[in-house]
Amino acid sequence: MSRAVPVRQLVRWGGSAGNSRSEPGQHSEPGLGGEWGGLRDALHAEWTKLRTVSGPAWLLAGVAALTIGASAAADAATRCPAGQLCPVDTTKLTLTGVQLGQAVVAILAVLAITNEYTNGMIRTTLVAMPRRGLVLAAKAILATGLVLVAASVAALGSLLAGRLMLPGHGFTVARGFIALSLGDGPVLRATAGSVLYLGLIALLSLGVAALVRDAAVAIGIVLALLYLFPIIAAVAGADPHWQRHLEQIGPTQAGLAIEATTGLRNLPVSPWAGLGVLALWAAGALLLGTLSFCLRDA
Repeated sequence: MSRAVPVRQLVRWGGSAGNSRSEPGQHSEPGLGGEWGGLRDALHAEWTKLRTVSGPAWLLAGVAALTIGASAAADAATRCPAGQLCPVDTTKLTLTGVQLGQAVVAILAVLAITNEYTNGMIRTTLVAMPRRGLVLAAKAILATGLVLVAASVAALGSLLAGRLMLPGHGFTVARGFIALSLGDGPVLRATAGSVLYLGLIALLSLGVAALVRDAAVAIGIVLALLYLFPIIAAVAGADPHWQRHLEQIGPTQAGLAIEATTGLRNLPVSPWAGLGVLALWAAGALLLGTLSFCLRDA
């Protein structure tokens, strides 16, 4: 009888005792209303889990802090002396921290899935909400939504740091560098694209975590995808054809093409197409993860 308490508590997250929602093991009412009600209950339950532990909040703060800090450090270390030509994409430079912030995003998204497997809570969750697809959808929506909020803070903070620091290092409008303002189309695209990039990294990580169900293995796989592809592409530099091909299909290099505002014709893939490549990686991981989550025993 003592084990029934957590299950009832999970069901209460979906609403009060007076509501006519289904009990554990029963299905929601058919139709669009039932589907939405089930997803709403699942979102409520996942939100309750997240806000009652401190780890996710610290990781979200870490995404913003690490991204802004790394971007500011890159800005501080880059100068354009007077009288010299400096082929620097200042927008991409000031968003450098995204490459480090994505690691924290990956850890956050992986733990959103694997923590419940580690402590055994996943069984209680699935007893209370047997529709596994809705459970995984709720985790994906909530985790990605929170990442997008943190990523927005990170991208805007990085842009502000660059706007304040780079003119003092020689990167001025008078010398032909664009002003780091959201009123500039390419800057807006790079900034918004960086936010979407981190959101897609969260979905990719969620899919991998749902597939392998082990935190260390999932984090290792995701970080290998994000950081080994550029290394492999650099090693393949002796063959420009293979190097360009790897840069076109790698999730990091293709996805981060969205940050480029200069030399677009020389990119291995266009900005939005590159973000589309990352979206395909995320969709593939989510598909495999969903199949594993729905078909394998917990």
